Amino acid sequence: MKRIFTDQQLATLTEAIRMAEHQSTGEIRVHIDQTTTNQTENATDNASVAFDVFKSLCMGKTKEKNAVLFHINFHQKYLTIIGDTGIHEKVKQDFWDQLHDKTTAEFANGNYLKGLEKAILETGTELKKHFPIEGENPNELPDEITFS
Repeated sequence: MKRIFTDQQLATLTEAIRMAEHQSTGEIRVHIDQTTTNQTENATDNASVAFDVFKSLCMGKTKEKNAVLFHINFHQKYLTIIGDTGIHEKVKQDFWDQLHDKTTAEFANGNYLKGLEKAILETGTELKKHFPIEGENPNELPDEITFS
């Protein structure tokens, strides 16, 4: 499969995750799915795959339940954003819907790096509003982009 991001671009995204996470106690992960190729355009199936990835990355184990996953399959042209229960209780669905729409609009224009980087940083800003740093801020989850 054709790679969407170069190694340098992946490093840029990892740095965006670090920057976003330094604003709050929240955790952000990006997973690029290169293996799911079911031909259905069923959003429920895509969300189910993303939720399985969320669980496999142990994202539900953060102290404040404030992890966010960006699950992307460029081949199938879908993006799923999953916020754990702690962040989802505080951030309304409208925020996630708007973030999804802005990001996929960038993707549609071929701006994969810019779209994802902006989404990560915007998520960090939103997490800061609800999960400010008070004392230590351990990095509970790895920042690197994962693939399947």
